[in-house]
Amino acid sequence: MARGLARDHDAKRAALRKGAAQYFARHGFDRASMTGAAKSCGVSKALLYHYYPSKEDLLFDILDDHLGDLVAVVEATREQGMRGLIRAILSAYENADAEHKLQLDALTVLPAAKQAPLVAHQRRLVAIMADAVAAEAPGLTPDRLRAATMTVFGILNWFYMWHRPGKGMSRAEYADLAGDFVMGGLRSLA
Repeated sequence: MARGLARDHDAKRAALRKGAAQYFARHGFDRASMTGAAKSCGVSKALLYHYYPSKEDLLFDILDDHLGDLVAVVEATREQGMRGLIRAILSAYENADAEHKLQLDALTVLPAAKQAPLVAHQRRLVAIMADAVAAEAPGLTPDRLRAATMTVFGILNWFYMWHRPGKGMSRAEYADLAGDFVMGGLRSLA
């Protein structure tokens, strides 16, 4: 008879995802190993393999959890308009720099079957943002709508590269600045 899941199974998986994401982001997924990920997480390699049969499975779970949470946040915030989406996305990115870096750098190393659901999450995020852009700047051609939508993500996605917590603007202050910047730009396009 198969053993049931431990009561703390989900908490352990979450801790492994977080620790491995930080390790993979720091060392580069292609150069990282399961041995190094286990060491970084403070667990044995055997325990890590108990939860994840391969490095790719672990990466998939990290990205699926990150993007799934982001889609849920954006879905819940979409009625708040552009400024609400910007605040929600930047807030959701907090403490997820490693996951975000992996999304940008490592998603394409996964096999197509594992990429597909992750790309679907990304497309859902883009569609919701495109709706918000279109609401602020109606009448954009499809090419301009896509470019404007991706520009908003460009403003948000690279925040982790230059922001240092406790120095300069806070995340909330940047969200306000980004909102002003985006809204001003969209008004000029409308």
